[in-house]
Amino acid sequence: MKQTITVGLLGLGTVGGGVIEILRDHKERIQHKTGCDVTIKSVLVSDLSKTRDLPTSSTTLTDQYEDITRDPEIDVIVEVMGGIDHTLTILLEAIEHGKHIVTANKDLIAQHGAELFDACQKRNCDLYYEASVAGGIPIIRSILDGLSSDRIRKMMGIVNGTTNYIMTKMSQDGADFDSILKEAQDLGFAEADPTADVDGLDAARKMTILSILGFSMPFNLEDVEVKGIRGLSLSDIKYAEELGYRIKLIGIAENDDSGVSVSVEPALLPIHHPLSNVNDEFNAVYVYGDAVGETMFYGPGAGKLPTATAVVSDLIAVLKNIRLGTTGTAYVQPQFPKQVKPKSEQLSKKYIRLHVLDRAGMLNEITQIFAQYDISFDQIIQRSSDNEDERELMMVTHKVSEEDFAKASHELEQLHSIRHIDSIFRVEGGD
Repeated sequence: MKQTITVGLLGLGTVGGGVIEILRDHKERIQHKTGCDVTIKSVLVSDLSKTRDLPTSSTTLTDQYEDITRDPEIDVIVEVMGGIDHTLTILLEAIEHGKHIVTANKDLIAQHGAELFDACQKRNCDLYYEASVAGGIPIIRSILDGLSSDRIRKMMGIVNGTTNYIMTKMSQDGADFDSILKEAQDLGFAEADPTADVDGLDAARKMTILSILGFSMPFNLEDVEVKGIRGLSLSDIKYAEELGYRIKLIGIAENDDSGVSVSVEPALLPIHHPLSNVNDEFNAVYVYGDAVGETMFYGPGAGKLPTATAVVSDLIAVLKNIRLGTTGTAYVQPQFPKQVKPKSEQLSKKYIRLHVLDRAGMLNEITQIFAQYDISFDQIIQRSSDNEDERELMMVTHKVSEEDFAKASHELEQLHSIRHIDSIFRVEGGD
C-alpha cells in the first residue's frame, strides 16, 4: 500500500490557496483518516513570476499542464482553475495517464460530465466534484449516499450566493438592483462580469448536476428553463411581501409520473418557508423524498475555505479508494431515460403584475380571459398608479399549467385595457 499520495494542483487562486491551507493545517487529521500522507508535488499557474505561498519547498510551479498530467509520480489531479474547453482537454489527458480527478468546476461537469465519467471508467479512475454545487454544503454526497435508498421527488434551492446577496439587500435596504450589484462587486461577492450569476446560468448548471444525480436521468443544461433577476424591481419585492411572500432566485427540479421539469427563476415563497430566510451569500437546498419527507441543507455556498473543504473531502474519498483498491467503481450510469415533462403538465401558481386602464369593466375583461383557460385566483390587489388614468394590478393564481398561462398572457397583451405586463413570477406554496 502507498504511504504517500502525490497530488498535482491545477490553479492557485482563492480556492487553490484554500486547498493548500487545509492540507497543511489538517495534515495529521487527514493522515489519520486515510492512512497515508498527502504531498502536492506540482502546481499549474498562468504566471510563473508571481510570488506564491507554496505548501513545501519541494513543490514546483509550472505553466505547462503536461508537466502534471504526464508525471508518473502524480496520483491525483485537483482542478480549481475553472474554464471548460481547455480544462476538459487537460483532464481527459490526465485520465488517459491514469490520474484520479477532483474538481470544483460546475460548468465542466454540467456540460461534459458524461464524457469525463466515461473516460474515468475506461481507465479505472475516480472523478469527484462535491465543490461544484453549493460550495461547502455536502449536497452531492448526501444525494448519492445519504438519500440513495429513497426516491427523490423534488429539489428546490438557493444555489447562487451572488443573486441571493443582491435580493436580500434589495429587500432589507430598499436599494435598486444596479446599486446593490455594484456593492456586491466591490465586496467580491459578484464578478466583474456578473452575467452567469444574475441571468441564472450559474444556478442552471448546478441544477443540471443535481437533476442528473437526484433523478438518475441524463439531463443537459438545455433542459433547464432559465430566467434571471435583471427585471426584478423593488415594486415586486414590496408587493410580494404585502401578499405574504418573499422573492428568491430558486432552482426547482420536480419528478412525477408525467416526467421531470427543471427551472431556475425568481419565485415567490411564503414568508414562513425556510428558504425565505436564507439571506446574503448563503445557499440552501430543500430535498423531498418519498421515504424521508423533507430535508434541508444549509451553509456557505462559496468562499475560500468552504469550497476548499469540499475539495479536500473529495480528495480524502479518493485516497480511501486508492488504499482499498476500489477506484473507478463509484460512478453509476443514469438508470432511466430522460423524460422531460410537457408544458401542459407543468403546474404552479403564478404572480402577475400589470398596469391597466382605470375604467369600468376592466377587471371583468381580464378575468374572462383567464376563465377561458380555467385559471382562478388566490389573491388580487389594486393600487393607484403614477398616471391618473391607470391602475396597478397584482394577482396570484391557483395552480395552472405553463402552457395555459402562456396562452392567457398572450391574449392579455392584446387587450386595450392592458397598458403593459410588468412581471410574471412563479409562486411556491399552497394549491
